Formats: sequence, C-alpha cells, structure tokens
Amino acid sequence: MRRTIARPASVCGVGLHLGVTCTLQFIPALSGTGIRFQRRDLSSALPIPALAQHAVLTERRTQLGQEPNAVHTVEHVLAAVAALEIDDLLISLDGPEPPIMDGSAGPFFTALTAAGMAQHPGCVETGRLSASVRLEDGESVYEAFPADGLELDVAIDFPHPLIGPQRYRTRISADSFARELAFARTFGFMHEVEYLRARGLIQGASTQNAVVLDDTAVVENTLRSPDEFVRHKMMDCVGDLALAGVRIKARIVAHKPSHRGTVLFVRALQESLKREIQVLGIEEIMQVLPHRYPFLLVDRVLEIVPHKSIVGIKNVTINEPFFQGHFPGHPIMPGVLIVEAMAQVGGMLLMGEVPDPGSKVVYFTSLNNVKWRKPVKPGDQIRFELELLQVRGPMCRMQGVAKVDGEVVCEAEMSAMVRDK
Repeated sequence: MRRTIARPASVCGVGLHLGVTCTLQFIPALSGTGIRFQRRDLSSALPIPALAQHAVLTERRTQLGQEPNAVHTVEHVLAAVAALEIDDLLISLDGPEPPIMDGSAGPFFTALTAAGMAQHPGCVETGRLSASVRLEDGESVYEAFPADGLELDVAIDFPHPLIGPQRYRTRISADSFARELAFARTFGFMHEVEYLRARGLIQGASTQNAVVLDDTAVVENTLRSPDEFVRHKMMDCVGDLALAGVRIKARIVAHKPSHRGTVLFVRALQESLKREIQVLGIEEIMQVLPHRYPFLLVDRVLEIVPHKSIVGIKNVTINEPFFQGHFPGHPIMPGVLIVEAMAQVGGMLLMGEVPDPGSKVVYFTSLNNVKWRKPVKPGDQIRFELELLQVRGPMCRMQGVAKVDGEVVCEAEMSAMVRDK
C-alpha cells in the first residue's frame, strides 16, 4: 500500500536564501502521483515532480524546475517526507522557497506527523542496488553498496574549533530520523555572509534560523548537540536522495557531501538501481480489484515493473467451487477461468497506471491468439506473466502467459479499457 497524509497541513515563514515569506501547504495526493511541488502563486504553473531529472545544479541548495516555475531549497522538506515514507503528496507554495523555520527539518516532520498517515491502493516502488557505485564531485566523494535498507555514513571536515572532522552513521527510519536528525539545523560562517548575500543567497538567514559561527564560537545561539553539523549534512542527504523517486535500499558512504554532489550521485545511482515493487498480498489486491469470492482469482502479486510488466500467482486447490461441476471425478480448472485469472493480474498492472484507482474499473474488450497447452489441476500453482504492449489513452494491449512448474499452460493477447466505475 502507498502512503499519503490523512489531512492537509501547513507551515509559514521566510525562505532562507531568497528571503521571501511563504506559506507551504502539504496536501493529500492521489495514489501514483508521487511527490510534487506546485507554485500556486504562478498562474498555470505545472506541478514539478521531486525527481533528480528536474533538479538544477545550484549553489548551496537544491532547486527543482527552471525559472520562473522553480522551487528553491527543497531538501529539508523532502527529508521529512522521505523519512516518513510518504509516496504521494502535493506540496503547494505561494512563493519560490519553503520557509526555513528554525533551520532544521523538524517543523516539517512535526506538521506531517500531526496530519496523520493514510494508506491507499497502489504499489510501493523500491530501488535495490545490484552493484557498488562511486562518484566524485570536487571534494565530495560518494560510494554506495547493496543493503536491505537505507544506511548512511556521512563524514565532514571544517577548519573550525567547534567542527573539525565529524562522522555519523545510522540506518534511516521514521524513528531514527525523529530522534537523531530532524533537530539538526543548517549552519554557516560569518566570514561568508557578505560573499553569499552579494550572490543573492541567505537573504532570509539569521542567527535564529541557522547556526552561525564566527572564528571561535556560535553567534547568539547554542548547539543542540556537539555533532549537530554532521547530523545536518546527513539530513540534507536524506532529502536529496529522495529525488531518486524510489525507496532506496543501499549503504551509502558520503565524504564532504554537497547538494550538487548528491544530486549527481542520485543520477548515477538511478542507472544501477533495480526497481522493485513490494509483494502484494490478498488484502492489498482486494483494495484494487473489485472481484470477490468465488471470482477473485489472484492470490499474490510477486513483481511489478511500472509501465511494463507484472507477475502474479494463483494457487489452485481442490476446494475451488468450479471443481464441483467441471469434470466431476476428474478435476480440471476451466480454461476460461485461467484466462480470467490472467486478466485479473493484468488489471492489477493497469490500476497502477491510473490516478485514484479506487474510482476506476478495468473492462477487457478483446482476446486474441488464446491457446491452452496443458490442463491445470488441484495442487498446481499458476504463475502469470504479463507484459504491457501498448497504451493509448484509456485503452491498452497486453501479452500474457500462464505457467505451472515452468511450463506454459495458457497464453493470450488481450485488450482492455480503464473506465470510471
């Protein structure tokens, strides 16, 4: 099941770099729409997907989209969204930059948590690393290795008596993020202020929304932990890694990470990530397909490659109601029901392609080249493999095979239409 928020939430404040006051609204989104930013202050501005291909390599921040429809400094917001494993969310702004708040991701995490989480039908996509990846960008060095979840190992080194070399390692989850990273604030140095403001940056910065350091100490503020600096850099990494558009499963080691470097690293990672869909059990299937006993003929979905293919399972038992009257004493699954089960698996793939699948239904419109190769008997497990061949508006065409113990028992080409219920 995918996740969005149960009800809207908002925060308001001044942006760190552009200094413009902004009210940011978190709005529940339809299943499959992903994380998107929208500038509601710009007429006819299209939503910007929070994906690496829409990121612009800019200084000291992560920017999505090109001017004038651009959103600046999105990393803290995305870190909170990613830590809570939210899949679908519209982030609406009446300005060009989210408010900096206290300089951390904490206020966004708190607002989202208070909004509550809501599950809705749809497949969660993960990205599992199949081989190690390394990238260097200036002083920033990144390495990634296969793992079962997202683990970060971040190191920084600044020539300041309160910082110096710092390193932090943790496995990212909602709990660990709330406990270890959410409070860590952005930081900067007094000797850089004039230079950065001359470049149009840190126009909204103050000693109350950032940790500002002079040559020896923190100015007009106090640290929340001695290693707040590296924790903040790790939090930034969580936000920038969210631009992969999937839940990353990898151990990532980052030395002196930067926003530019992490975006480039995400793009490199995407070439090596094996995109996977979590296994869907009968409860998830029943939230997508309208069928019920005795006509729900899919037990599990093993794999979905979005926009491409799906693999589903039907376990055939002697208790199937059709065995009572179909060849009594010689139980054989009716061929038309094998095709129907194949179509239901295909329906799961199609429902993942449309927004708000709960309001839609799939009608199959034609069958071609149907062939039955072998009988299916009680005790067999049928594996359905379907490939999406063509999509034109609400119409689509698929090719499917059904296998038992690796041998094809049925194959068909089918066309279908997605309609409102």
